Amino acid sequence: MSHLTEEMLSHIGRCRGPVEELATRREIRKYSLATRQTLPKYLRGDEAPPLFYVALFWDVVPLDELTPDGLSVEPLLPDLPFKRAMAGGIKTRFFRTIRPGDRLVARRTLTDLYQKEGRSGPLCFYEITLDVRTESGAPVVREVTTRILR
Repeated sequence: MSHLTEEMLSHIGRCRGPVEELATRREIRKYSLATRQTLPKYLRGDEAPPLFYVALFWDVVPLDELTPDGLSVEPLLPDLPFKRAMAGGIKTRFFRTIRPGDRLVARRTLTDLYQKEGRSGPLCFYEITLDVRTESGAPVVREVTTRILR
């Protein structure tokens, strides 16, 4: 028996964005220092470390609006009967390096929502695809995050 209704499944394909951000040398340097990068090109801010895009596009919300695991509430999801969240994996494809002065555009899309039966009962899986491009449309990074709810 599926706990996912047609209305819940109709959220697949919903998108947030575009969100535009400017990658600056200062932001790259701050991120590099905070994440203890050692390569001079990162510390000078000439090039962003690979995961810089994650912090650049994080939602900025008050602490009391974060979930127990420190994430912001995912607005692309319908209200689901499963509440306990677990990491399911991340697949990332990098197309090009982020450099200072890059104007980046990100879109987040709910790309899948499905249920499976686990040893302790039903599990809900969802996938969010983050697509980051330059303002001219050239791909920069695509990240597919899978989360599991039970």
